[in-house]
Amino acid sequence: MSAKAISEAKGKELLNKFLIGSVKNKFAVVKEDTDLESLTSQHSWLESEKLVCKPDQLIKRRGKLGLIKAGADINGIKEWLGNKLGKEFHIGACKGRLKNFIIEPFVQHQQNEEFYICIYSHRTADTILFHHEGGIDIGDVDAKAVKLEVPVGSNLTEDKIKSTLLTKAPDNSKECLTKFIVSLYTTYRDLHFTYLEINPLVFTGGKIYILDLAAKIDQTAEYLCKAKWGEVEFPPPFGRDALPEEAYIAELDAKSGASLKLTILNKSGRIWTMVAGGGASVIYADTICDLGGTSELANYGEYSGAPSEQQTYEYANTLLGLMTEQIHPDGKILIVGGGIANFTNVAATFKGIVRALREYQQKLIEGKVAIYVRRAGPNYQEGLRIMRELGNTLGVPIHVFGPETHMTSIVSMALGKKEIPQSPKQMHTTANFLLPTGGSPSSSRRESLSEVRTPSKTSSLSQVVTGDESGTRATRTLFTNRTKCIIWGMQQRAVQGMLDFDYVCSRKDPSVVAMIYPFTGDHKQKFYWGHKEILIPVYKSMSDAMGKHPTADVLVSFASLRSAYDSTVEVMSYPQIKTIAIIAEGIPENLTRQLIKIADERGVSIIGPATVGGVKPGCFKIGNTGGMLDNILASKLYRPGSVSYVSRSGGMSNELNNIISLNTNGVFEGVAIGGDRYPGTVFLDHIMRYQNEEDVKMIVVLGEVGGTEEYRIIQAIKDGQITKPIVAWCIGTCAKMFTSEVQFGHAGACANAEAETAVEKNKALKEVGCYVPTSFDELGQVIGDLYKKLVNDGVIVPQEEVPPPTVPMDFTWARELGLIRKPASFMTSICDERGQELLYAGIPITDIFKEDMGIGGVLSLLWFQRRLPRYATKFIEMCLMVTADHGPAVSGAHNTIVCARAGKDLVSSLASGLLTIGDRFGGALDAAAKQFSDAYESKLIPMEFVNQMRKEGKLIMGIGHRVKSINNPDKRVVILRDYAQKNFPSTPLLDYASEVEKITTSKKPNLILNVDGFIGVAFVDLLNNCGCFTREESKDFVDIGALNGLFVLGRSMGFIGHFLDQKRLKQGLYRHPWDDISYIMPETTGLMGTDTDNV
Repeated sequence: MSAKAISEAKGKELLNKFLIGSVKNKFAVVKEDTDLESLTSQHSWLESEKLVCKPDQLIKRRGKLGLIKAGADINGIKEWLGNKLGKEFHIGACKGRLKNFIIEPFVQHQQNEEFYICIYSHRTADTILFHHEGGIDIGDVDAKAVKLEVPVGSNLTEDKIKSTLLTKAPDNSKECLTKFIVSLYTTYRDLHFTYLEINPLVFTGGKIYILDLAAKIDQTAEYLCKAKWGEVEFPPPFGRDALPEEAYIAELDAKSGASLKLTILNKSGRIWTMVAGGGASVIYADTICDLGGTSELANYGEYSGAPSEQQTYEYANTLLGLMTEQIHPDGKILIVGGGIANFTNVAATFKGIVRALREYQQKLIEGKVAIYVRRAGPNYQEGLRIMRELGNTLGVPIHVFGPETHMTSIVSMALGKKEIPQSPKQMHTTANFLLPTGGSPSSSRRESLSEVRTPSKTSSLSQVVTGDESGTRATRTLFTNRTKCIIWGMQQRAVQGMLDFDYVCSRKDPSVVAMIYPFTGDHKQKFYWGHKEILIPVYKSMSDAMGKHPTADVLVSFASLRSAYDSTVEVMSYPQIKTIAIIAEGIPENLTRQLIKIADERGVSIIGPATVGGVKPGCFKIGNTGGMLDNILASKLYRPGSVSYVSRSGGMSNELNNIISLNTNGVFEGVAIGGDRYPGTVFLDHIMRYQNEEDVKMIVVLGEVGGTEEYRIIQAIKDGQITKPIVAWCIGTCAKMFTSEVQFGHAGACANAEAETAVEKNKALKEVGCYVPTSFDELGQVIGDLYKKLVNDGVIVPQEEVPPPTVPMDFTWARELGLIRKPASFMTSICDERGQELLYAGIPITDIFKEDMGIGGVLSLLWFQRRLPRYATKFIEMCLMVTADHGPAVSGAHNTIVCARAGKDLVSSLASGLLTIGDRFGGALDAAAKQFSDAYESKLIPMEFVNQMRKEGKLIMGIGHRVKSINNPDKRVVILRDYAQKNFPSTPLLDYASEVEKITTSKKPNLILNVDGFIGVAFVDLLNNCGCFTREESKDFVDIGALNGLFVLGRSMGFIGHFLDQKRLKQGLYRHPWDDISYIMPETTGLMGTDTDNV
């Protein structure tokens, strides 16, 4: 999530550190386990001053609720707390325990010395509200207060404050208030607050006091503000206790590149959900509440962003543990739902869920649980199959459905509102259609329709209207069948998906012309264009990519949240780029607003952040939009229809593709603007483009709770700017039914005012003539009814359907589906690195360490001219053991095996392996030791070190693993870490590297401290703190390559073993197969001169 409320105590702590112009706040925090006697010894002022006490639990209007005790001494406060602390309290329909309080000195003042000030952020500016009368009786602030807008990128001046905000403030307070407001706004901006309210703000005795404070900060800015914020806890809203299970899922989420969210609403509830996708999770909650299940809804949550099987298992295991704690007399319902995924492997996530369900089999039976499943997306057929097979043995009913069933129909079935079909209609959407050499997928029940096109012998795909690429953003066509784009990031799978889409749309040439990846040198990547192999250039420098591909006008950015801002700013310095899609989620809101400002100034359209992108059938698709090719074909995205849509959710955009294809002639264009609070382009930007596009006959809008962008659509309809029929629905109608505030899956999905609720938006949209269903369940029907009306009115007329060309299935995907198998090229019997633990000749590495080998003592004498302590020699032995081998696939072992099979001797074979050791293989120990040592000695905090390396475009050596991750740790590192922490005198550099690992794994779970990096930093700690070396000597050993020597010596044992193994197995001469080599020869025309061309 983005904007999150913080406690009053934390807000005042931050202002104490950075705010200038006010009295520093003294406060003491009281919790249920606080000893008040010891508290007074820590804060001596508690016994000498008049005090004020109030709960610090995100409760509004505490004064009017009688929750403030003011002007009492410590004994009075203790007596008052005795009646409040730990007691249940009701606020309307919401009830909860009062368990956190804050005590402060009482500031004696008059009513006319109270002021009100509030700062909040929105898309284009920060708004400052000020009123010269503050306190609990202030009333309607929006109507009374003076407003001052500070545009994004502008500075706040004292003159502006005096002339706008302080016109009614007492003259004797204006100077102090002016300086205070300037400092407050600077702090607000620098610390990435999104909301800051002080009421009352008191000016008395020539000083300013902050009495009551409410604040929110942008959680996504943690990587920028960690040093300033310190440790921050985000308390739950009053009435909902934070459970340890919620904290556990939040921790998993922080360590994962995926999104994992869980909020418990009613632990005793009967209806539990496990939903994939931020937008889908809101829709399922809406549907449950619409059907009367609000009081029984137990949880809200979602998993998305392609979590691994293990991560999904952990999520499901946690949820099932909570669900089965209590037995409901009517039994419980588990809804495993989701839309049509764009890139998440459904089978992999379902395998994790199935593992958890099996573990809870007995409890599920005892609790009479019924399970309802609906999902689609990549490999969904396999996912649904294993779920159906589970239903045969689990002992509880499991009803399984795919894309043939409306997304939320399972809710109606679960609640008894709809009959459960015994054999639902199957769609012809399996991946098998990609494999035959002839034929094409069966056509849907609707034909491609258009008013202006007429049937002809020419393929309809070649007649795609390309549109006008000039003009303003409101009229410019973003994508045509000639669009050329550049990809930022090494995203081969997404690029191949885009090329397959281009091919199936019968484009003449690929849409992707180049890739940018600053962490490697210039090179080329191989991709497929149908059956043909092609090369796409990859550039380290953006300027090179732009200069060599001047026709590219779209950039799709897969940059990380840390890199996205800088790379996007750089992109917008090139006038050729007119459209940018930013996929990353979690970019700080202040940075996003700056990107929007720059884009507006330069006429660039930004789609995102936090989006999957968009699609224009027959022309172009962004990244992973639309999912696998089987879904693209099933949803008829290879040719244009007559319906354009815009949504926030990327996952729901694919569901809209499905709904629209089932009920109309298909999609003309669809865009997911992104789930962040400030998307680069808004609904109206795209709707106005659709309004000006002749071939778009109707528009679908999927809005959501939070924000006011839907009201801009309403105003445009009233002004006559939009005349085409719109089907609209805002998700999040359930928000008003909850007694406590719920932050939904998207950062922007939280209403801050009545008008921002989904119910009010839907009502307003209907009042201006939009076609608004009564629920999401009826969205498809409303779209279909409007479509039929347009057909009957002659607005849309049929056109002949033309089948698309077939595209071969990708080798890796076919292998994952179990359709093919590949013979192994090598055999080995000495090492197996594939499992949870490294094996040498079948013996686990943990068992090897139980033997007492003395090579460490010998090595300490030969290399370091010291007799090192036993713990040090033992550590050297451990390093040699874990570096001895890591399988036959690495470059050194590969060379050794090939030489052995060629009949070469031991020394030659070993040398061929050793010569491969360098920067790219095995040489990271020295580099990691130097990088981390330099950063630690320069006193950079870990976050600054990571940011600096990113800005310099350098990799952090010793970080990252191809297979292992924070959730699937490398056993070698675990063993060494435990030994070092238990036996070394101290481990300051290892502790520093561990903090860096926490930051990098929050970005991507496999960016762990790997074995090379661990040995490097741990060995520096050993040299520096064992008492045998001076600092200069320790540094010399690192500089001369002693640490890399550990790797060379350890790995030599493995190389020799591979040599002997191949001789023992009598393996013959190895020749690499032709089918594993791409032969791409240059064109001969013109290479030898004009004379030879005619020979």
